[in-house]
Amino acid sequence: MPAWTRTLARYVPAWALPWLRAAYLKALWLPQWPAARWHPWRRESRRRLAALKDRYRGHRAFILGNGPSLRRTDVQKLRGEFTFGLNRVYLAFPQWGFRTTFLVSVNDLVIEQCAADLQALDMPKFLTWRARRFVPLDAHTTFLFTTYMDPTFATDARGRLWEGATVTYVALQLAFHMGFDPVILVGVDHRFETQGPANQTVVSEGDDPNHFLPHYFGRGFRWQLPDLVTSEYAYRLARQAYERAGRRVLDATIDGRLQVFPKVAYEDLF
Repeated sequence: MPAWTRTLARYVPAWALPWLRAAYLKALWLPQWPAARWHPWRRESRRRLAALKDRYRGHRAFILGNGPSLRRTDVQKLRGEFTFGLNRVYLAFPQWGFRTTFLVSVNDLVIEQCAADLQALDMPKFLTWRARRFVPLDAHTTFLFTTYMDPTFATDARGRLWEGATVTYVALQLAFHMGFDPVILVGVDHRFETQGPANQTVVSEGDDPNHFLPHYFGRGFRWQLPDLVTSEYAYRLARQAYERAGRRVLDATIDGRLQVFPKVAYEDLF
């Protein structure tokens, strides 16, 4: 919280502090709400999201993180499965010989630098509403109203989605909206070789050791260091939401460090 909020905290009851924080965060993102609801591109996106609500009940889905463990994962087993790919996963499509069912990207730096690639993908893709500056609405693009503030888990993706410091969390909210159960994480290593302050923007100086392809964030690519603490908090919210609904998120990442979801062996799923 800003300094003025910490000062105010000295003069208000402890029980009121969560309400104060929630009001402050809503004041930050609320000005974005009218366009995020009523702009023609968002109205069309909300219509598409409405058509997807609970459409896949009775089906499982895989969310593919882009960690190095994906190189040791037999991705070919995912042919014919419902899959969510994230950010630059499309770089592997020629090698794999298939595409993920959906693609999700919400990071501003990724979208700005990869806008041409994203626009060229003729597949269902879900992008943050902020991406409209770089990628126009087309038949394959659905815009999500995602924000950095006010931690929540959205069970209906037509409204606001908290990003939770990781695109994987947005994909978990989309998968819930669509009705998938179980949802299985693959390649979510939850560790990075590159170290530094959370969310700091850095420029890659060579091959990428943090993802499954060396040119994923290759030389000269601008990206933000991870905030693993916030993402773990987000994952806990996701687990709670799924379990309240009688649904599951499972983690089949090979040697992944994330300890929030029940672990399963990838090979045992087929």
